[in-house]
Amino acid sequence: QVQLVESGGGLVQPGGSLRLSCKASGFAFSVYAMSWYRQAPGRERELVATVLYSGDISNYADSAKGRFTISRDNAKNTVYLQMNSLKPEDTAVYYCNRPPPHQYNSWGQGTQVTVSS
Repeated sequence: QVQLVESGGGLVQPGGSLRLSCKASGFAFSVYAMSWYRQAPGRERELVATVLYSGDISNYADSAKGRFTISRDNAKNTVYLQMNSLKPEDTAVYYCNRPPPHQYNSWGQGTQVTVSS
């Protein structure tokens, strides 16, 4: 079955950086685009970034442009999110999945990112 396991979150000061990882299994990871999402308390889950199956094309939410970089390693079935210049408003639980509308129903547990001084 599909499994998505996110890791790499934590507490970081404003302006800091984090690198999130998502290990995927149970599907043909290398042929599908993958995305990162986030959900802040009291808010809807939102799409943050998407990378094409090949890794050479990506796109970002306006809030992430210029600060976040999505990448993937198909040999490791893993997608990454490098987050720089973090802001308090980036605080959320971060998830990976296929991009809309192809998300799997079985979301991972997510990884908490907290940006605070």
